[in-house]
Amino acid sequence: MAYPSYSPPSRTNVSILTSTGSTITTGNGAGNVALYPFGIYVDPASPRYDANFISGASDQVSFVYKKLGGDVLDLEITPGNVYAAYEEATLEYSYIMNLHQSKNALPSLLGKTTGSFDEDGNLLESSLSSASINLRYPRFEVGYARQVAVGLANEAGVAGGTTPHYNASFALSNNVQDYDLQQIIANNVANNLEPATNATVAYSSSYVSASSSRITIRRVYYKSPAAVWRFYGYYGGLNVVGNLNYYGQFADDTTFEIIPAWQNKLQAMAYEDHIYTRLSHYSYEIFNNKLRIFPTPETSITKYMWFEFTFDDGTDPWLPVSGSQKGSEQGVSNMNTLPFDNIPYSSINAIGKQWIRRYALALVKETLGLIRSKFGTIPIPGDSVQLNGSDLISSAREEQEKLKEELKTTLDELTYAKLAETNATLMDSVTKVQEKIPLLIYQG
Repeated sequence: MAYPSYSPPSRTNVSILTSTGSTITTGNGAGNVALYPFGIYVDPASPRYDANFISGASDQVSFVYKKLGGDVLDLEITPGNVYAAYEEATLEYSYIMNLHQSKNALPSLLGKTTGSFDEDGNLLESSLSSASINLRYPRFEVGYARQVAVGLANEAGVAGGTTPHYNASFALSNNVQDYDLQQIIANNVANNLEPATNATVAYSSSYVSASSSRITIRRVYYKSPAAVWRFYGYYGGLNVVGNLNYYGQFADDTTFEIIPAWQNKLQAMAYEDHIYTRLSHYSYEIFNNKLRIFPTPETSITKYMWFEFTFDDGTDPWLPVSGSQKGSEQGVSNMNTLPFDNIPYSSINAIGKQWIRRYALALVKETLGLIRSKFGTIPIPGDSVQLNGSDLISSAREEQEKLKEELKTTLDELTYAKLAETNATLMDSVTKVQEKIPLLIYQG
């Protein structure tokens, strides 16, 4: 039987995998970038360029050639298919490792510095001192819990909050029981004057308008016109405080007790509240920021009352906090904004590189299966050859899933939380062992 006429003349497949790859580079050290879909590790212009990657991809050709029996039967793929698979396997490994590290680091990195990335996922701009943040061991910080604490501190009015607290004063009027605190603030802003002190109001720049800005009253208290109350007696010291059961507004020294310092602090807080509220002889109730004083003030001299409040200007919580206290709304908010780029090839150890080789082999098998599936059978003189494309595809995809599941399962057992559990279990086991060791009795 005569062979058919080929143009150009050939009796072999033009696409057959060679037994070795190529590490030939250009003058600037670049590999054959055209053979790599992304060229992340072979293009010198990329921040992740690594000549060792080119050698690793070349070695993968020999590995695939031997593993798939290229020396027995032609493999209808090119070295470029192997190079592309090796690059994909490296990027897949980087992806899974970044997912793992995000589980470790995200709780401590919420609100911290992020960055911008190029089309290959490489970090472009960031105020961080260097790249490869995903390879660092972060300091443990409770980022989300910190933000929750800030919100609670705002409501409680304690240190750590970002909402400014202001104090405003107003004069009591004879026989006037009801006072509009919203209007009092508006009047103080309009006059730019604090009535009780004749000082400039501190909240004028923050107040928008009396009718539109919602305020929240935090505390109402009475300010004494004269500092005549005493807390410490003649013999008072660090751990000596008057017994408040007998210590009145104008009382002289009475019973003294030796008490711990923390009780001093508690008594001081109680005494301060006592001055601000009980000693004023007034009580009050608030409804819709309308203050009602009990009993009705009857005074021939000017007396002042104070209240503490915060503004709610309707600022969207997505916007940064204004003023000197900055929030963290523009930093890391989820896994997508973590400053993690592709892992450097040189930072992948032997464990990772072996996984990459195995995964790249599975990818090549899938490519070979897809190629062979285009021709289910090949006719030959007097018979036909059945190709194994579907078997290769099924086997390759199963291997890929197993490799990814193997890596993810291993990494899940190596999160910081799991390591802490392992250490705790180890310490418990060691303690149990040591409990069985008899204690020696020393004889001198």
